[in-house]
Amino acid sequence: MKILFDPWPRTANEIFSEEDQRKFFAEHEIFEIDPMQADSQYAEWLPQMDVIISQQALDSSRLAAATKLKAIFNVETNFLPNVDYAYCASRSIPVLTPSSVFALAVAEIGLAMALSLARNVHQAHADFQNGLEKYGLEGNQDAELLTGATVGILGYGDLGRAVKGVLQGFQNQILAHDPWLPDGFLERNGLQPVGLEQLLRESRFVFVTATITTENSKLLNAERLEWMQPGAILILLSRAAIADFDDLQTFANSGRIRVATDVFPEEPVPLEDPIRQTKNMLLSAHRAGALTSALQQIGKLVLEDLELISRNLPPASCKRAQLETVTQIRSKPIEKT
Repeated sequence: MKILFDPWPRTANEIFSEEDQRKFFAEHEIFEIDPMQADSQYAEWLPQMDVIISQQALDSSRLAAATKLKAIFNVETNFLPNVDYAYCASRSIPVLTPSSVFALAVAEIGLAMALSLARNVHQAHADFQNGLEKYGLEGNQDAELLTGATVGILGYGDLGRAVKGVLQGFQNQILAHDPWLPDGFLERNGLQPVGLEQLLRESRFVFVTATITTENSKLLNAERLEWMQPGAILILLSRAAIADFDDLQTFANSGRIRVATDVFPEEPVPLEDPIRQTKNMLLSAHRAGALTSALQQIGKLVLEDLELISRNLPPASCKRAQLETVTQIRSKPIEKT
């Protein structure tokens, strides 16, 4: 197949293993976009293309030129609001992304954060280095077990499901809230469906894994954080926009809740940002999913679906944009892998 290949800000070396990259270029006719000539190359090449691998703007006028188009892949792994999804649907062109590739890596670091906050591992280590360690019970005054605790998962997509997977063995009652899924689906997955308020009020550990939409920006504000139990733990793993970070810092600094986050409203975080000194807050520099093994799964899943598409079969490995919900998604585009 003829493939227009424009993976920026990712690169072929990031998203493919050496073996998969050789296979990609050997099995298909690849038209690589030169950023300095992108507009002219899109205009010249689109009429010939079977597949587009790009997260650049694709409006209806640009897509209309791609008369042979069979699929679009976004290897940034977020559905962005720069594609005319309705036009694609009208032509039965699937818009795909291998978004599941980071779920397990992010879920694992979320579990690590939850355990570290529950047992104060990170602070105990710093105290030891500074000669301030506390031995035995004195060093566990605010500690608690994850095992047997009530856990809430806010958003049950790929990441939420991965979080549930890594919690196996901890014997938790798991509450879940996801307005895009029916209660029966959550129940069949071994979860107790609840409203947002009940989830926040009853959970000792809350994993925030929800997709960012037009309707949930700053969902976790002071009013809703007040619903959480004193000393409860909130693990923010999806995107910063779902929380009011000023309110998060206020609640953490006061000791009202404990917070861990891998995402921030501004990245890199400015050196003078007060979040760096916030008490009861465990910080990670948006690195949870950035593993070479996870990135190379992007190319692997794309290759799997390209093989199916070449045989006129529907794609099966990547997530397909659903017109009913994709226009509500507002994930922040990545600028760096």
